[in-house]
Amino acid sequence: MSIIPSFFTGRRSNVFDPFSLDIWDPFQGLSSALSNLPESSRETAAIANARIDWKETPEAHIFKADLPGLKKEEVKVEVEEGRVLQISGERSREHEEKNDKWHRVERSSGKFLRRFRLPESAKLEEVKASMENGVLTVTVPKAEEKKPEVKSIDISG
Repeated sequence: MSIIPSFFTGRRSNVFDPFSLDIWDPFQGLSSALSNLPESSRETAAIANARIDWKETPEAHIFKADLPGLKKEEVKVEVEEGRVLQISGERSREHEEKNDKWHRVERSSGKFLRRFRLPESAKLEEVKASMENGVLTVTVPKAEEKKPEVKSIDISG
């Protein structure tokens, strides 16, 4: 993880993370500008709104994604060739009645997709995912590191 803080989110950025396939967006977080865009362009904003934390423990890599309002049936977790973890889904747009008068639209709708390249030590066949209270947790266990075998040699004397 980079030690360079992000100026727009106040959080550390993973710009230099060799395993991340994300592209740094210097305009991420400037949602107020979205209100001036046409409706079709606003839908694509959901791609940037899938916030995901990635932490590594001695036993596993753990991904936590904030996906408020989504059901587990609306989210896909896949492992692709080349050890790529892909988290995707779609947030449907709220049905609009003809007589509705909207005062503010800040919640995004549309598809989102995030991809992460997993390290060699990831056990891809044992990946687990769960969803509770709008938080998706994906756990990727790590293979135990093989410790070099040490053979003691008697010293004759």
